[in-house]
Parts: sequence; C-alpha cells; structure tokens
Amino acid sequence: MLALGAGLFLPAMGFAAEINGAQLSALWGVPFAGILLSIALWPLLAPHFWHQHFGKIAAAWALLFIVPFAALYGPGLAASAAVHALVAEYIPFIILLTALYTVAGGIFVRGNLHGSPALNTAILASGALLASVMGTTGASMLLIRPLVRANDNRPYKAHVVVFFIFIVSNAGGSLTPLGDPPLFLGFLKGVSFFWTVSHIFPETLFLVGSLLAIFYALDSWHFRKGGLLPRDPTPDTHGLGFDGKLNFLLLAGVVFFVLLSGIWKSPVGFEIAGAHVGLPGLVRDVALILITLVSLKITAAQVHEDNQFGWAPMQEVAKLFAGIFLTIIPVIAMLKAGMDGPFSAIIAAVTRPDGTPNPAAYFWATGLLSSFLDNAPTYLVFFNTAGGDAQVLMTTLAPTLAAISAGAVFMGANSYIGNAPNLMVKAIAEERGVHMPSFFGYVGWALCVLVPLFVLMTWIWF
Repeated sequence: MLALGAGLFLPAMGFAAEINGAQLSALWGVPFAGILLSIALWPLLAPHFWHQHFGKIAAAWALLFIVPFAALYGPGLAASAAVHALVAEYIPFIILLTALYTVAGGIFVRGNLHGSPALNTAILASGALLASVMGTTGASMLLIRPLVRANDNRPYKAHVVVFFIFIVSNAGGSLTPLGDPPLFLGFLKGVSFFWTVSHIFPETLFLVGSLLAIFYALDSWHFRKGGLLPRDPTPDTHGLGFDGKLNFLLLAGVVFFVLLSGIWKSPVGFEIAGAHVGLPGLVRDVALILITLVSLKITAAQVHEDNQFGWAPMQEVAKLFAGIFLTIIPVIAMLKAGMDGPFSAIIAAVTRPDGTPNPAAYFWATGLLSSFLDNAPTYLVFFNTAGGDAQVLMTTLAPTLAAISAGAVFMGANSYIGNAPNLMVKAIAEERGVHMPSFFGYVGWALCVLVPLFVLMTWIWF
C-alpha cells in the first residue's frame, strides 16, 4: 500500500516494462476466452449459481492469467501490466460509467407512457439522437427505465430492449467523441471532434433508419398478435414530466469534464507502475466522482424509488469488466505485435497485397473483435495497425479510419459484452421482469438483423 501510495504522487515511479506480444503463445488468450464463455454459458446452464458467484468466476479467470504470468515472466511485469490496465483504463472507465449511471438514475420520467409501436419507435429515435450528446451509457440509463415501464403491460417485450441496445446503446453514439469510448480515445489521439460526424454520418443514418423501420414493423406485428395484459402494472398519473431535474445540470457537468480532459493539454502527470496518469484525466475523474456524490445527495429518495434505482446492474458490470480488462491484457499485446505475433493472420487479413490498408477488412476485423472484446481497446489496436498518425488517418487514409470507427461502434452491438451499456441495459431490464435472450440468443438476433445491414454497408461504403 505504501508503494502504491507513493506511486500516486511521485512522478516516474513504478515499472515501465511492456509485454512483448511476439513472445507469447496464443494459449495466453484462454483466460479471456474463458470469461467470455462463462458470461455466455453460466446464465444459461446455472442462472442462480451465476448470479450468486459471477464476481468470483470473473476473479478466478483473472487469476488464471495473472498468477502463471507472474511465475513465468516475473511479478514486476505482471504487476505493471495489471496496474496499467486498472489505473489507465478500467478505473476511469468505471468512474465514467458510474457517474452516468447515477446521474441518469436520478432523473425520473413521470407519468405512464403506453408502449405502442409508434411511441416505442419515437423513444428509440430520441435515444439515438441523445447518445452522441450524452454518451451511449447516459442515454441508455436515462431511457431504458421509462421504456420498460411503458411496455410492462405487454406480454412480449424482449425485442424492444434488444433493439434499444442496437440503436441507443451502440449505433446512436457514432457521431461524436462523447458518444462512445472508442471515438473518445480517437479524439485523445488527435482525431478532430467533428471528423466522425462528417465522415460516417451517411452510414449512421442508414443503420439507425433501417433498424427503426425494422423495429416498427416487428413491434407492430407483436402488438397486433399479443395485445395487452388485462391490467397495466403501472397506473396512469397526471401528466408527463421529469423529477430530479437538477441531474440534467450534473449530466452537463459530466459532458464538460469529459470533453475538457480531451482538449486540455498539461505536462503534469504521475506514474503508477508504468501507467501514466495525466493531470487532465485526474481532474476529470475526481470531478466525476464528486458529481456522482452530489447526485446521490440531492436526488430525493422518492425519485430513486420510482426509478427502482439500485446498484446491482452497476456491480455486475464492474465485476465482469474488471475480469475482462485483466484477461484482455495478453490478447491486446499479441494483436499489437502485428505480423510478429501469434495473431499475424488477423493483421495480414486487413492489408492488401500492395501493403495498403483494406477498409472493408478493417471494418469487419475491428467490428468482429469489438463484438467480443471491449470495443475501446480494439479501436486503438487497429488505429495503431493503420499507422497511428491521426493527421494521415483523417486525410489520406480517411476511408480506413471511417471503417475502424464504424466497425468499433456499430458492431459493439453484436453481443452483450461488446459495449458496456449492453450489459447494464440487460441487467436493468431483467431486474424489472423482462425475459431477455440468453447470450447466444442475443447473438442470434444480431446475426439476423445487424449482420445483413453490415454486409450492405460494406458493399455501399467500404
């Protein structure tokens, strides 16, 4: 603890070594594959056991990587890699998600909406617009509860939440760096704020528009077939409105500090076991923690009660993604090794014979890995694979950067673990009685609905 505390305040302390992915065997990816399979299979085969012990299972897979790695390559390198993953990536990631989850959970949409196909489609469209302004997590947490409540008198409603994940938790966040973590990482690497909206707006419009049209047709069919339950669990109240309005100001504060951390450049920083913590990022994280605490303080207990606000969804995401961020360490290292690493076939697949990048291949490679790896580090891997120079990628290689951006954001919807809000939305919906598809069931939805649209997009744009 003393060494860690010193590392927080004294520059240039800690380990600086990095894992050489070229020296690793593909077997180091087994713990990562294991945690993914656990998320996929345990809820299906033993749901009660999973919900009681998912944190222990995630920790076991993380230890299965950390302990053997420390024994073979030394505790210093293992500690450096783990601390870097936690301090530079996981902790800021969880702080941001917690802030958005808390602030959005402090806003209650008053009144009982009635989940007709037209209203549901309007909510999804509104969420798509909000996602690029307040992030996919913020928009998801703000709208998922009123959407589920609006449809609680319908016997079948899982498809409503599935399309919500497709549109609000993923595709809608593709237009600005505030929308989705991969684009924010690109912004930090030098991609201009409005580059994405100017280069993949047609693709976003096509995908969101197509999904809304498909959803309206499907929801209309279910509405005609299933009708309504005899009794609406949520009674009508007088008028629609918002409780907890001050949280909108706090939400603006979240957006401000996230944006500030990307614009503000400062030479001041600290090293923790080789992980650089810059002053702008530190200010952002402290501000987000304070915003979270202020939201909890000023939000009336009745608002949280009306929202059925609880920490279970956030705890599930925090525990599972801790395991994911740790077990993904060797996978990312092997991908970064490029043609010298065990995943050289992936790198070769995105390059033409003349050595130039293939945008279509980048779209699918980034997208397929983003479906099961966290899409933010996957974006960085292929950003660097394509050269890593933001100025070149924004100009000469603009089609490649557009493909990487679209693949990371859009195909994060292909599984529950492709993007953090997916799992949070699933947990909230299940907590409120929605029988969500299993891991493979959800992937089946993606294969039937999303993949054909991605094929069309490849043919038209990439």
